[in-house]
Amino acid sequence: MKIGELAERTGLAASRIRFYEGIGLLKAERQPNGYRTYSSQAVVVLKLIATAQQAGFSLDEIRTLLPPDLMQWKHASLMETMRGKVQDIEALESRLAQSKAHLVALLAEIEAKPEEMDCTANAKRVLSRQHSGEVKTPALGAADVTTLRKAKRRGPLKRG
Repeated sequence: MKIGELAERTGLAASRIRFYEGIGLLKAERQPNGYRTYSSQAVVVLKLIATAQQAGFSLDEIRTLLPPDLMQWKHASLMETMRGKVQDIEALESRLAQSKAHLVALLAEIEAKPEEMDCTANAKRVLSRQHSGEVKTPALGAADVTTLRKAKRRGPLKRG
């Protein structure tokens, strides 16, 4: 099928399909006139890519997961990678919960500002209490640090 038909079947823009082809996630044959043609398997591949992205996998991770031929999945490897992604998400959830608790504690400290105190003095008070240990800062676990390093390498999370 041609790129227009593939775009219609998948709901993806032709430019996105060409992008996936350009980074090696999708294969196309070239006709003598230069047009791209795609096998019917391309629809499945594009749906797999979309599903994996929604699950939090980066395009690099998806590239390592997708077999050259969809009939040759490596079940054990796939399951291991998916379990690893679940662990990454759990570590990130833990870190987010710690960050939220830290922010809530800081908000409470800032809101406890005496009326006669200006904001600069309150900031110094809050920072002093934080450095003295009166306001607890959540600690990062080793798994959280590893997950955060991976996230930095992948780049910022895209929303939407």
